[in-house]
Amino acid sequence: MSEPTWTTNPGDTLVFENERVRVWSMTLPPGGMYDFHQHCHDHLILWPDAGRAEAQELGDSGWDLEQHAGRGFAGFKTVGRSGPMKPHRIRNLEDHEVTHYIVELVSEPSPSETELPMVTNGRGTSVDRR
Repeated sequence: MSEPTWTTNPGDTLVFENERVRVWSMTLPPGGMYDFHQHCHDHLILWPDAGRAEAQELGDSGWDLEQHAGRGFAGFKTVGRSGPMKPHRIRNLEDHEVTHYIVELVSEPSPSETELPMVTNGRGTSVDRR
């Protein structure tokens, strides 16, 4: 049996692409989910409006990762050269549609060998209940 493959599209709509960056948007309806995917590149996540979402990594029994993004939240994730990140899925905890953007740095390999914790601008919180 072959190992499953996961999409490497970190959003549902490709907004912009050139030789250096790819910009994706992810729009989730109330309670909506974006299924398992992987990140292969270091990336910046931007929430122009406030929202709450939770994530589940492949193999976890619960939705143990929660993101509370304030208006203008920005977070940079170093995937590292040993990536990609573990597959995960995300769902909207709000009673209204939310959109965030993912800016992938595609032109150069990551300066880090390994994955690093997300660095944010402090306009939100993340909770890991594992």
